Formats: sequence, C-alpha cells, structure tokens
Amino acid sequence: MLANDPVTQARIDLVTALRAAVRHGLNEGVCNHFSMTVPDREDLFLVNPQGLHWSEIMPADLVVADGDGNIIEGKYPVEPTAFFIHARLHAGNARAKVVLHTHMPYATALTSIRDGRLEMCTQNAFRYWNRIAYDEAYAGVALSAEEGDRMCRAMGDKDILFLRNHGVIVSGPTVAQAYDDLYYLERAAMVQVLAMQTGRPLHNIDAALAEHTANQIAGEAQQAFLHFESLKRLLDKDEPGWRKLAA
Repeated sequence: MLANDPVTQARIDLVTALRAAVRHGLNEGVCNHFSMTVPDREDLFLVNPQGLHWSEIMPADLVVADGDGNIIEGKYPVEPTAFFIHARLHAGNARAKVVLHTHMPYATALTSIRDGRLEMCTQNAFRYWNRIAYDEAYAGVALSAEEGDRMCRAMGDKDILFLRNHGVIVSGPTVAQAYDDLYYLERAAMVQVLAMQTGRPLHNIDAALAEHTANQIAGEAQQAFLHFESLKRLLDKDEPGWRKLAA
C-alpha cells in the first residue's frame, strides 16, 4: 500500500476513528463497527475485523468486504451483525459513505427510555436539528439482510438513526465528518442525561432558532476536519506505530 493512495488514506482515517473512539469512551469490548465504502469501488466497503479491540487495530487489519458477505481482502472475519447492518446501509443509501455504529452510553441511554429523544436543549444538540431518525421497532440482534434493510428504511434521508433499546448509527460523507458528529452526539446526550437527573424540566429552544443554529454549525464544517487531524496528531504522539500498513 502506498502512503498517498486513496484506499490507504481511507484505512488510516477509519483506524483514526476507531482508536479515537476508545479515547472518548465510545467503544464497547470488541463489539460495534465502523465502515466506509472503498474509494472508487462503491460495491466494496472497509470494516473493522471481528475480535480485535479498537485500540489495537491498524490500517492493515481492516477488512474489505462486498455486499454478499465475501472477504475480498484481509486475514480476519467480519462480525455477522457488522455485515448485515453496514452492507445494507451502504447498498441502500448512496449518501452513507461512512457508517459508524456504537452502543455509546449516553446516547444509548436515550434509546432505552420511553419516547427518548435528543432534545433541543444545548448548543451541541442544535447541530442535529432535523437530522435524526428514530427506529422504534427493536427486533433482536441484526442477523439478517432483512434487518439491515429495515434499519436503512428507518434512517431514510437522515444522517443519524437512534435504535430503540440498542444504540446509534451515524453516517456521513467522510470519516472526519461522521466521527465529529458521533463525538458531539454523545456529548449532547451526556449533558441532556445529566440535566434530566436534576428533576427540573429541560429548556428547549424553538424550532426556528434550532434550525438557524444548525445551519450556522453546518457552515463551519472545517471544524470537523481540524478536529480529526488533531486526533491523528495525538495518536502519532501517544501510540507510535499505529499507522502500520503491512500485515
């Protein structure tokens, strides 16, 4: 793999997100999964392998799979739920170049309460105005293409899907943008859960102001890329060798 090759860069970006998620407390054991379509090969996607902790994954460890569940490149298997969720979302949603699925605690806490929603009560939450879909039909562990297709339909034209009693899915055009959304989604959920614990009512803003603020934040997309590059610098400093490209 060449360092400046688009596929190599995609591998590095996806591993950046996986390792950063550990630092931010968004991972869970060796479960959950991040994926992205292979540059110039929309029929293939990169995904973290089954059985490796996110903190130990290197670019060479990522697996390339196709929509039929075949391993095209890589020495590890893919967790079945990773395949059924990610393959179907990539196939069914052309906008979802990157798909990040976690059971991160605070956002998942909102999926576990009756009528749980991300409320428009903090500036971090406003960026998600009209971008979240809510899947209310938990159907067990996602072990079929039909379940992945159902999640894809539930997400519709939104970027984010809250899975009732399960977790969240965040999609985006690049790893940097999707990871930035994942990170701030958990921060917004955390503050909301803390505020709810006071027993006092949340102070939501009106729809017009939420939409206005969301548009302001969307206009500062460079922040996502700056954030992501800073995460790479931290990894370079603290975890030398994480960019390993050869198996």
